[in-house]
Amino acid sequence: MADGKNLVGVDIGASSIKVVHLKETRKRLSVVRYGIAPLPAQTIVDGHIMNRAAVIDALSNIWNQQKIPTRDVAIGVYGQSVIVRKITVPMMTAAELAEQITWEAEQHIPFDIKVMNIDYEVLRRRPEAGQMDLLLVAAKKDEINDYASVVREARIKPQIVDINAFSVQNAFEFVHGLPEDQTIALLNVGAAVSSLNIVSRGVSAFTREVTNAGNTITEEIQRQMGVPYEQAEQMKIAAQMGSVPPQVHAIIGQACDALAGEIQRSLDFYLATSGEAEISRVYVCGGSAYLAALVQAIEKRARVPVMMLDPLANLGVEQGKLNEQDMRTRAAQLCVAVGLALRTDKERRS
Repeated sequence: MADGKNLVGVDIGASSIKVVHLKETRKRLSVVRYGIAPLPAQTIVDGHIMNRAAVIDALSNIWNQQKIPTRDVAIGVYGQSVIVRKITVPMMTAAELAEQITWEAEQHIPFDIKVMNIDYEVLRRRPEAGQMDLLLVAAKKDEINDYASVVREARIKPQIVDINAFSVQNAFEFVHGLPEDQTIALLNVGAAVSSLNIVSRGVSAFTREVTNAGNTITEEIQRQMGVPYEQAEQMKIAAQMGSVPPQVHAIIGQACDALAGEIQRSLDFYLATSGEAEISRVYVCGGSAYLAALVQAIEKRARVPVMMLDPLANLGVEQGKLNEQDMRTRAAQLCVAVGLALRTDKERRS
């Protein structure tokens, strides 16, 4: 755990905003506040904020209702404006790399580098080959500024901006650690986007986003059943208790199998291009991860165990200040927010 106080994790998703506040209590990191606020349809489209007022209102309501004492936050971004690449460069010092990184980024980023924010992390140094592997991350400045400004309008102070896929990895590492001898897949199935992050020997090796996610399943129910979107969403939720017509289960199964097929193609692409022999396990989280049909479809296609990632597993809960039972039933939804909440205000690049 890094020094400093934990920032409040703010996950601005396509269908809702999730907020988690962690604090050291009795020598254990505990959840002291959390909140989830729904967003109107089309508030966030392809990662772009289309309805600023709705986001500001939702954030303000969470802070007021949950009485969150701090306004220093870490926020997550995702979507087409975010690019992640694993690249290899010649061995160099940290100072040399800082000077060279813009040129290296230009070779791999399909946008004008002047409109991008660039960051990077050294994954491995391989002196015997005279090379080093980097994780290169680029995000459009306009998108980052848009998220930061809308958060500020809610009188909240963004201190860190992270990528959602890496926030999930942060939460996973806190719960399970990162296996040094295995390759695992972390799959975050949200409302609008499913993000895949493959972690090999302790470092992120491949990331990809697909636009087939929870909303796609709802839209398929809407189309085939001829009902409004909101009713289709309720049918999808009710299906987990069995209280829907058999036809709805069949539609959900077909839609989940289609999503699992896209995930499998990404896994196959990684294995074919990386030289890795196998992926040991898939961990799923996100608001749509509760769909049993999705977990079963991924497990069937990937032919490896699929497990739910519970980001709250190693966290305490401050009693009397939140609804613990409700929070734990929503654990899969809170994964990005928990990963962001693990960030601190004193982190520095090593």
